[in-house]
Amino acid sequence: MKSQTLVIVESPTKAKTIGQFLKSGYKVESSYGHIRDLPKSKLGVDLENNFEPQYIIPVKSKKRVGELKKLAAKADKVILATDEDREGEAIAWHLSQALKLETRAQSTKTSESTNENSRNSHGLADSHRVERIVFHEITEHAIKEALQHPRELDLNMVDAQQARRVLDRIVGYKLSPFLWKKVQRGLSAGRVQSVALRLIVDREEEINKFQNQEYWSLVAKLKSEEGLPAGAAAKEGEFVAELYRIGDKNLDKLEFENEARVKKIISDLTGASFRITEVERKETVKNPMPPFTTSTLQQSAAQRLGFSAGRTMRAAQHLYENGFITYMRTDSFNLATEAISAGRGWIEENLGAEYLPDAPRRFKNKSRLAQEAHEAIRPTKPNLAPENFSGEPEEVKLYNLIWRRFIACQMNPAIFDALRVEVLAENKGVVPHHLKANGNTLRFDGFLKIWTTKFEENELPALKRNSEAKLLEWLPEQHFTQPPARYNEASLIKTLEQYGIGRPSTYAPIIYVIQARDYVEKQQGRFLPTEIGTRVSKVMTENFSEIVDIQFTAKMEEELDEIAEGKREWRKVIKEFYDPFTKNLAEKYETVADKAIVNEPTNEVCGKCGKPMVIKLGRFGRFMACTGYPECKTTKTLKEPAKMTGITCPKCKQDELVEKKVSRKGRARGKMFWGCNRYPDCDYATWTDPTKVPPVYDPVKEAEAKVAREARIARQGSASAAGGKEKHASRDKKK
Repeated sequence: MKSQTLVIVESPTKAKTIGQFLKSGYKVESSYGHIRDLPKSKLGVDLENNFEPQYIIPVKSKKRVGELKKLAAKADKVILATDEDREGEAIAWHLSQALKLETRAQSTKTSESTNENSRNSHGLADSHRVERIVFHEITEHAIKEALQHPRELDLNMVDAQQARRVLDRIVGYKLSPFLWKKVQRGLSAGRVQSVALRLIVDREEEINKFQNQEYWSLVAKLKSEEGLPAGAAAKEGEFVAELYRIGDKNLDKLEFENEARVKKIISDLTGASFRITEVERKETVKNPMPPFTTSTLQQSAAQRLGFSAGRTMRAAQHLYENGFITYMRTDSFNLATEAISAGRGWIEENLGAEYLPDAPRRFKNKSRLAQEAHEAIRPTKPNLAPENFSGEPEEVKLYNLIWRRFIACQMNPAIFDALRVEVLAENKGVVPHHLKANGNTLRFDGFLKIWTTKFEENELPALKRNSEAKLLEWLPEQHFTQPPARYNEASLIKTLEQYGIGRPSTYAPIIYVIQARDYVEKQQGRFLPTEIGTRVSKVMTENFSEIVDIQFTAKMEEELDEIAEGKREWRKVIKEFYDPFTKNLAEKYETVADKAIVNEPTNEVCGKCGKPMVIKLGRFGRFMACTGYPECKTTKTLKEPAKMTGITCPKCKQDELVEKKVSRKGRARGKMFWGCNRYPDCDYATWTDPTKVPPVYDPVKEAEAKVAREARIARQGSASAAGGKEKHASRDKKK
């Protein structure tokens, strides 16, 4: 009988791609993700038995597990080919357990006792029937190379994943009931997500406390006529220079706090002479950025494509599983020698030798855990340029980004000609005033030919040292200091990475969870904490400061990394966290008042039972509720106060536009819009912020939009009716 090897991966798409490379003697199947997990209905961690996880096979996975068991029983050998990170290693281990496969795992624990305990807890026998292979890209060469070098299961990586799972489960399942009792039912807490929420809430508090400060800048418009050809255009020789020093004192940004200070300087320099005292020319270079890691890919996709982190990772997953890019969860800058060679070949052939450095570019890893075997995110076939790539629109856009970043990282730098000019303003009886002008022009585009980046060019005229300049006019400008910007996805991911919070696989889930829980909402692409999110963050900060402490969370991540390296035992790490945590939790149950922080008294009484009404906090903000609950379930919506803009309504021109929030159910709930304060007498409304873009009312377009809306509603009604008839017909047929 012909021997057969069963290869198991997580994804059916990945199985299909690998199946194209492995023909005779191989059968490639998918587990459809995790086939074992902690139960949803309970904690699932035995706190009295050294934090032993109580894994179950979910109902949705039982059929698949049964099918894989039968296939494994018939196979001569089973190969576990799940992803190379901790999650993939854990999936492989769970498969070995659920399918009762015989395997030998290599453990590198630091002591004999720890090693023995670990082997017992993993329940692995001593046999070579099962092999583990890993690869960074799904190509024929990579798969066949991996098959030549199988390894054992890495139990250190499995333990690191188990530790994170157990840690997060303890925090979530222990803290959520506390929030139900002390704040509101239905709330939940997460370990890393709570830190991300705190960052957003703290930033909002900074913005609310911020006081704008006025300041002025002063620029002189000058002209140098020396060296100009006869008949030169009037504007030739003109340039602007900014005042930056008076006497020996360098001016800071906020030096001129009002217009009077600026006018005094202009008065002092009336009739002054202006002389160019320094002309410094130099060459500056701008080097290409490293290839993508998970976080930088998510940041660039957010900035350049408007993709959310989740959207980016879904598209990247498809590209990886179909064999177009390398593994998309990585914090390594490493690149395979063959890939660099192929990229350099494309550059020389398509752009020319002047764009190719003498030697390949290598980038130093920032993460101490970025292993040499792991790579950055790059195209698997550098010769497949974006214009020749076809696929789903999102995948095409993301592939274009990844390919260009990879090719650009192996190109020569961009070269700029920089010019710095010093101008001295002198007037009798006044200390010297110093001005400066900076020029910048692109001489050679280098990597910018592939990786387009915004930059400003400022070409100065041909100025000569010790030549005179003529003052054409002063250009004073008023400014106001600005508060820190709210986080968007790119800046939040960047901040989490800088603080060492989370890892490549966790950024997208973190952002998804805090939005799904309605703790934050997006407005114009930036995160604002909701009222309930602010309350939850406040309770967590005041009572569980370590959980939401940035340094503490970063330290926990480092300890998880040490578990993955075999330097720490995961149960000890959990115990060191759990003992003080559970003690503090018990104390807070006694000292924090039940729901006192959200049940605000009012002067209103219930219209049904006559009992007092209080203000409570729900998922979508504050509302009134009867104190007779649950016997009386009367609630009342609290109308949010409208925020006046001071901008006249362009339709009725009788009142101003106000900022409001969508209160109806649906996808737009909570979204900001601007409408006339005379509503419903005037129904003008817009999604565009009128304080940034002037509002426009076009009666013709308004009438056309109204007709289109009515037609759409009619179509939806017809479709609903048809769908209803179809359902009834189907039901009648079954009867």
